[in-house]
Amino acid sequence: MATFSQSTFDKGSDIVQDFLCSNCEEKKLDNTADFYCDICVKFYCGKCIGMHRQLFTKHAPFGRGDMKKWPVTKMVEDFLLKCDVHKDKKLEMVCSEHSELCCTSCAFLNHRHCQKATISDIIKSQSKDLQQLSVFNETILKELKKLQDDQEASIRSVQSSYDEQLHKIQETRREINAALNAIEQKTLNEMKDTLTKLQASSKRDVDKCIMLRDELTQLRDAIQDISDTSNLELSFIATRKCEDKIEQSEIFLKKNSLQDKLYVTFQPNNEIVQYLSKLSGLGRIEHSTQTLRVQENPNKVITVQGKSVHNVKFSSDLKECNILAILVLPDRQLLIADNNNKNVKLLNQEYQGVSHWSSTAGPYDMCLIAPREVAVTVNDTRKNIHEVHFITVSYRKLLQGRKLQLLHRCNGIAFHQADLYITSDTALFKYTLNGKLVSKMYEDTSGDYTVYRCAVSPTGDRLYITNNSQHKLLTLAKDGSVLATFTDPALRRPNVVNVTPAGQVLVSGWASYTILQVESDGKRKLATLATKEDGLKEPMSVCYNRHTAFFIVGLCDNSSILVFKVQ
Repeated sequence: MATFSQSTFDKGSDIVQDFLCSNCEEKKLDNTADFYCDICVKFYCGKCIGMHRQLFTKHAPFGRGDMKKWPVTKMVEDFLLKCDVHKDKKLEMVCSEHSELCCTSCAFLNHRHCQKATISDIIKSQSKDLQQLSVFNETILKELKKLQDDQEASIRSVQSSYDEQLHKIQETRREINAALNAIEQKTLNEMKDTLTKLQASSKRDVDKCIMLRDELTQLRDAIQDISDTSNLELSFIATRKCEDKIEQSEIFLKKNSLQDKLYVTFQPNNEIVQYLSKLSGLGRIEHSTQTLRVQENPNKVITVQGKSVHNVKFSSDLKECNILAILVLPDRQLLIADNNNKNVKLLNQEYQGVSHWSSTAGPYDMCLIAPREVAVTVNDTRKNIHEVHFITVSYRKLLQGRKLQLLHRCNGIAFHQADLYITSDTALFKYTLNGKLVSKMYEDTSGDYTVYRCAVSPTGDRLYITNNSQHKLLTLAKDGSVLATFTDPALRRPNVVNVTPAGQVLVSGWASYTILQVESDGKRKLATLATKEDGLKEPMSVCYNRHTAFFIVGLCDNSSILVFKVQ
């Protein structure tokens, strides 16, 4: 058999197949193959195919237009068969309990006691839609690329905001420095004023001393000059002036005999230092998050293209199913709340039963809390059971977690950003995940089942509740105020309301046998998606599956679900 040409692993994770001409490759020439002959098991380029056709006229090689009939390249085969854990081993088995591909080492080390089957046995009974998987894969790749772009933009945004806030910190420091400089200058001015006042007082005393000394010195010299004369008049005057100045000097000296030396002192305001030392910084460092969402049209009309029916009754079920809620998990498995049989069923992507969780009371509704955790409402009025159970999906099993016990019925349930919204037939309550009541958001006691089921928009700005007894769909604001009331002859006894990831609103009419799409603001009907003619009879639940572009409907006392292909 000819050696298949190489596959080139391009940048990222995309695999680009690059087949080389087998003849040219033997001559150490790298010419791309344009044809493949399954009889010769060889690849040919445009030149070599001419000789091949002359020699083998009955061979019908496949061109690039028929590449689906070309073999998988060796490198692609090795890439797919290689165990992610044990690189030198090939995948040969599947662990049924953990739904994991295994090589012989994985099977021995991690799944020794598990039920396993060989891949060759499994593919005999199961088929995979690779085209649908490829479409879904491309969707996920686009979503990952969008998320990567958003996160890279977030990194740039954080850096930009950091630079801006760093400048703000420096500006704050300059403002503080300016304020401290002003306080310092004010203190210096005050001290200088004190110095000037103190110096002025001493200067006056100095000037007085100088004046008295000068006058006494002059009198002393004058007395010495007239001491040898007999001029009695001058002697008398000199004596009196000298006595007067001496008396003035004595009075001045006596007045200032206890004069202390003057000092200027500074007493720091310790409160400033103490206050600054208590501060943890120049201000608070905070971070904020701006949610980036792909802008989808919540009012894009859904178009139904086909329908299939799937039976979901388990062998252990004693009654016909009554499917009150359907939930699609991130891994594309389904959860179905069967009220009649008091269980929640786990289905695989082909709607085949995998496992189930049993309850002491009938489940009513479900919502996703985390990628593998759901909250389920259960009720049994006769036994006074009104609970919310948290179930974890672990591999192919449903594991019971904690539960909340409520004082009122808990029918509908929805979740958004750590808040649980629960309906009780006549009221809508908001709870924390720990079961703490936040508020009663809305109440209508004018009849029974006036607040039956609920849903929340992807952005959390709208809440939708069904008024079953009065044939209404209500749209509420985040504070519980009514934004819109929708009624329609095609909507009688509405049960469940479901909101798609794009924000499209689907509501089921139990008595009218309908599924309607309603405008996201809850004011008008956009389309009738399914009716009695489509097999709808007393629809109890509806759920949109974004992975497959299907919406799924559960019926009253019916073990089948209806799956509608949409666009």
